[in-house]
Parts: sequence; C-alpha cells; structure tokens
Amino acid sequence: MRLVVVGDTLLDRDVHGAVNRIAPDAPAPVLEEERVSERPGGAGLAALLAARRGIEVALVTALAPDAAGARLSELLTAAGIRVYALPLPGGTPEKIRLRAAGQVLLRLDRGGPAQPPGDAPAAALDVLRDAGAILVSDYGRGVARHPALRAAVEESKAPVVWDPHPNGPPPVPNCRLVTPNEAEARRLSGDAGNGSGLATAQRAGHALRQRWQAAAVVVTRGAAGAVLCQGGPTPLVVPVPMASSGDTCGAGDAFAVAAAVALAEGALVSEAVGEAVAAASGYVAGDHETSGKAAHEGRIGAAEAGRLAAEVRTRGGTVVATGGCFDLLHTGHLATLRAARALGDCLIVCLNSDTSVRGLKGGNRPLTGQEDRGRLLAALDCVDAVVVFDEPTPEPVLAWLRPDVWVKGGDYDTLPETEIVQRWGGQTVIVPYLDGRSTTKTIAEARRR
Repeated sequence: MRLVVVGDTLLDRDVHGAVNRIAPDAPAPVLEEERVSERPGGAGLAALLAARRGIEVALVTALAPDAAGARLSELLTAAGIRVYALPLPGGTPEKIRLRAAGQVLLRLDRGGPAQPPGDAPAAALDVLRDAGAILVSDYGRGVARHPALRAAVEESKAPVVWDPHPNGPPPVPNCRLVTPNEAEARRLSGDAGNGSGLATAQRAGHALRQRWQAAAVVVTRGAAGAVLCQGGPTPLVVPVPMASSGDTCGAGDAFAVAAAVALAEGALVSEAVGEAVAAASGYVAGDHETSGKAAHEGRIGAAEAGRLAAEVRTRGGTVVATGGCFDLLHTGHLATLRAARALGDCLIVCLNSDTSVRGLKGGNRPLTGQEDRGRLLAALDCVDAVVVFDEPTPEPVLAWLRPDVWVKGGDYDTLPETEIVQRWGGQTVIVPYLDGRSTTKTIAEARRR
C-alpha cells in the first residue's frame, strides 16, 4: 500500500542552547548555542511519520531551488520517502525556533509570503492516480490549491483524508474524512462557539460536512478527544486514551496519518478515528514513532515494567507487584488491584500468558487472550505496567523485577513467592478478596444457563 501525502513542506530548525546572561547592549537574553536539529515540517512531517510506520510513502509538494529546499530533499529521501516536487517561486519556508530549558524563546520565519507553485510534473499526477490512500496536509501556502493536483485527487479511487487550513482552499468533494481541529472548525464554519465545546464541535462538524460534501468530518479537540460527524445527527465522541502535557506540535499530522493508513487498510471511519486519536495521544506523550496503538499499550511488556521499576526506585519509591490470570476481569480483581496500588508508588501486574493459563486451568482456558487481558489491565488507573510471563509461576519474573512488595488477594495463610521475595528484602502481603467474585464461578454459572 502506498500513501501519497500532498501539501506544503517547510523546514523546521530548532536551535537549542542555554541562557545565562542578559545582553549588555539590549534587554534581551543571550542564547548560547549548544546544538541544532532539523526536520521536515508541514506535509513533510506527515510523510515522515507515515514512513516510520514502515509503509511506502510518496510526497507531492513544492520546493524552491535553495539551501532549505535541498536540505528538505536530503532529509525526506534519507527517510525512504519518494519526493515529487513542484517548482516553488521565492524561498522554501523555514521555521526556526530558539529554545532554552525546553521553552521557545523566539521563532524566526523565513521564505516570505506564499506564492503559487509551478506546473505539476506528470509523475506527480501519476502517483496520485495509483495511490492506496491520499492525505492532503494543507498548510495554507498553495499546494492544495493547485488545479491539476486537486483534479487528480478528486479523480482518485483511493480514500482521501484532508487536513484543512484556514488559509487554504476547501477540500475536494467526496473526501472520506476531513480533520479540522476545534479552532479551525469554528473559523471555517463561522460558528461563534455558543454553548459547550462539544456542542460547538458538533454544529461545526455537521455544517462543514454538508458544505464540503464530505463523507465525514472529525473535529479534533486535543485532550478532549475527537468528535466525528457522519450522516446521522448524533456524533461519535472518541476520548483520548491517556492525557499528556507534552508538546502538541505535530499531533495533528500524527492524527491525519493514522486515519489515512487505517482507511487504506479497510477500517471503518469510526475505527480509523479511534486509531488516530490513540496515535496523536502517543505522539504528544513523546512516542513520535507511534504505530497508532492505544497509548496504554505502551505500558505492556518487560521493558516498560523494568524501566518503571528503575524510575520509582531512583526517586526512593516503593515498587508493588501482583500477579494472576485475570481471565474475566471483575470487581474482585479491581478491589485487589486498588488495594495493592495503595501500598506503594507504582503497581506492576505479572500476567499469566495464554500458555501459562492453559497449563494451570486446562485447555478450555483462558476465555480472553493475553493481549486483550493485558490491554484491559493497562487501561485501569490503578495499574502502571503489565508484564506477561509463560512460566507456571511468576517467580522468574519476580527474580529480575525484584518488587519491594508482592501482593495477592484472597485468604491464603502463606504465599509460595515469599521465599524468593525475601531474598532482596522484599515483603509479601495479602489483601482482602471480595466474597462471591470468582472467574471460575462466573464461567460455571454461565454454562449452567
């Protein structure tokens, strides 16, 4: 599958340094440069994020014959992206950010006013006709207005995702999905924003869908998730899997890329939006190579569990662990997990794999596979990480995880893991288990019915 990204590309340059003094000749901080990082921005960033997913990516854009254009070509080609460049009068746009201590002190823009790009080469039009999916990443500088490109996008049989810009043209008719953010939706629809943000997003989304003749419009709302407006009057609201206070620059591109890839792979629009919300959330949280999986899935695995345990110990905290099959998650499990989490600064769940469960409980178990069991556990606010093990007992996991406290729920007199936990000075404890809550009893009752 080939994803073709269409839009304006710019060069993002971050100058990182330290500010230790004020200039003697002006009331301005002096930034002492330490390092410079460069990356494609705009549609180039969208193409880069798509290429990191391991798919074939082509970028139809406009570049000027200058140093910034040459640098962009170098960066994009090195990432495996095939670049189809229209000639761009003037200069390639650049955004230069001066940063210190994680903050932007100043942004310098270069490239001058936007100018219409030149003629589209035949190869650029051909690649659009053969696309598996098309993402128009409009940054308002003219590529999305190009008549020949618009005609080729409109004629394509591939699903089209259009990420609009207030200074850009309207999407071509019959886009599968258009992805304005809340501010863009208000501005483009002319909605004054009366009422709640959700109500505004719903009104604006429906109005824009009808105006643009799009199959669906999704209004992205940052930490508030996304509002998907399709044919019916009631929107679908997709929440973020995990809130984050990270840098949101580029999250919209991550969202649009994930949606386009999902649609190309046959997902429903609602499914594509769900994957896109997860991808954008992961990007904001710092996972800039996110594959679109839910952010809580990043909390599953030995690497994550080990990293978390090391971080907690470094700051003098207490690492708590518990284990089990958790085949059908119920309130008894939840009570145990919450009680365990209250005993320390993080809770790591050691989860029996499908192989381990079959060895313990027979060939008809588990009813729920380990991937889904892990996701459910990781989604709980009282669980900080999940590690899956294949052995009959969690002792091999405990040997390298070395929790300070090992917790089980029930009415045990002693725990078999006590001896190994005591080797490193750890403690084993038992927490109350809710009567009448049992996976085995639940399954037996369901079979009797």
